[in-house]
Amino acid sequence: MIWRELEWRAPKRRVGRGTRCGQDDTPVAGSHTHTSGTIGVIWSASIFNTVTAQLTTLYRPVGRGEMELIRASQFREFPPRLPEQPIFYPVLTEEYATRIARDWNTRDERSGFTGYVLRFQVRTEFLSKYDVHVVGSSSHREYWIPANHIARLNENIHGEIEVVSEFHGNPDQPEDGETK
Repeated sequence: MIWRELEWRAPKRRVGRGTRCGQDDTPVAGSHTHTSGTIGVIWSASIFNTVTAQLTTLYRPVGRGEMELIRASQFREFPPRLPEQPIFYPVLTEEYATRIARDWNTRDERSGFTGYVLRFQVRTEFLSKYDVHVVGSSSHREYWIPANHIARLNENIHGEIEVVSEFHGNPDQPEDGETK
């Protein structure tokens, strides 16, 4: 984590490696740990905590239709879920998102035979309300966020939603085990 001094005229204090940012060197719930290995100068915890937010990087495999809606939002938010989609499933690893986008979306007509992997950051405090679910192998980890919480999720996205990769399938190619 990078520590910055704020444009504020409050008194400074020094914090050493592994200490918490409180009024003295006692731990403060919800404060941030200084782990850079050097002595740093920071402002008091009440000011510092309002400036920084811990972020979690998540990934989302999407098809062509959802991608167009995200693009229309200027890569700022995810669209509302469809009635048959009661849960929003962001995943924890790029590898898992890639597997879905490449192996599933490119074979799905509703996805336009196209899969995109998106990366975005969400405030960790928001995500703390939800459990991580393991589906299939231990590397298949995802959050299950109810569809009616999408607006709150969007409010907690930090920065833009980024396109990491794109995959295209062949609509004329049969799925495994099928013949055309």
